[in-house]
Amino acid sequence: MIHSILSAALVFAVLVVVHEAGHFAMAKKVGVRVLRFSIGYPPKLFGFRRGETDYSIGATPFGGYVRMLGDEVGEKPTPEEIALYLHEVGLDLIGAAREHGAAPTGAGFDDNLHALAERLSESAAGVAHSVIGRELKPDEALLLNEARGQAKVDDIIKSLSEHPPTLLVEAYCKRAFPTQSLGKRVLIVLAGPLANIVFAPLLLTFVFMYGVPQLLPVVGKTTKDLPAAKAGLQAGDRILAVNGQPMETWADFSKTVKAGDGSPIKLEIDRQQKGASAHSMIVIKPTRLDQKTIYGTNATTWVIGVQPRGDEITKRYGPFGAAKEAGQTSVEMSVQLVVGIGSLFAGNTPVREALGGPIMIAQMAGQEAHRGLANLAMFTVMLSLELGIINLLPVPLLDGGHLLFFIFEGVKGKPLELRYREAMLQVGLFLLVALMAFVIFNDISRIVQG
Repeated sequence: MIHSILSAALVFAVLVVVHEAGHFAMAKKVGVRVLRFSIGYPPKLFGFRRGETDYSIGATPFGGYVRMLGDEVGEKPTPEEIALYLHEVGLDLIGAAREHGAAPTGAGFDDNLHALAERLSESAAGVAHSVIGRELKPDEALLLNEARGQAKVDDIIKSLSEHPPTLLVEAYCKRAFPTQSLGKRVLIVLAGPLANIVFAPLLLTFVFMYGVPQLLPVVGKTTKDLPAAKAGLQAGDRILAVNGQPMETWADFSKTVKAGDGSPIKLEIDRQQKGASAHSMIVIKPTRLDQKTIYGTNATTWVIGVQPRGDEITKRYGPFGAAKEAGQTSVEMSVQLVVGIGSLFAGNTPVREALGGPIMIAQMAGQEAHRGLANLAMFTVMLSLELGIINLLPVPLLDGGHLLFFIFEGVKGKPLELRYREAMLQVGLFLLVALMAFVIFNDISRIVQG
């Protein structure tokens, strides 16, 4: 059980880092200030500050977030937001001085900022370079100028935030998320799900280069009264070719049979008889079968009624072959996932059969980890695609919900009114909490029922 929990935690941590790194990287690229990059939710266990961002690890796992400057789209900055921004500006100055080897000698935030204010002035660019390694920005110079000679920095920040000068508001708006253009905000929000989707083929490429265990096309069992048994296929037979096409793996064999649309197939087999190898041909006509996919959807497929014996090889690809195979596999998995989600919403798939929660994911992660690194990586790929695609659904609180707000804004020419956004977010929160409760109950039910 511990192994499963640790495996699941590792997988989730990787996927959260990838997702939030997408938001983070795009925000930084377009000039938005990122206040915090957190893996896990508060309370904070530990962290550090690098540049203008706090990096932290939270005590609550299975999640994470990127906090950017500003909260509400299209709203003017509130005094609280300006105050937070000024506090961050002060931390920037103190951090820059420390990194430049000229750290103030004060014991706390106020003392450090006062010490810097005494050493720096708006006009003394040369002094600024010697202390913080660069010139002062306008908002930094404003804060230091106000701090010079005054006792409490909190009072200074409160005064400036309640009556912010124009240059302070301009500096805030330049770095805040809400005041960016609609296109930039769309890119920032979209970057998280896209990071997960792009991560899948990248990880798969390394998996295919590392080596993937693959079943050999050796028959282990035939099902009575189905075409393979009726045609004389036996346990131990190795499938060499189907319709003249060589079969290297069981996956190749299975894919070829299913793709035939029920047409008769000619199998070239190798059968061991009395220590000798004998080749022969068998013609089999597949039969139609309705079955469920791993995503819970109903699918019609063509089968002949055989199961593999379990013989395995490790197949490795070169860089280009691995990239090609990874791309194709990612597309196939994505299509299956989208079809599965569509089937779920259409009511064609029972919800209890299709949805699993953290308990089931932990169980599956543990099982795949026991089977090997490649299997765990493949499971991570599947979850990464799911996380990316599901986050694009137009549900408030998900990235897709924010994109939906942006669509309204683009159509109307102004942001959706705050009261409507708040109402939709409350509905989204209720739905997500209800969904989480349902999947956890569903997981427990599966365990109880065996």
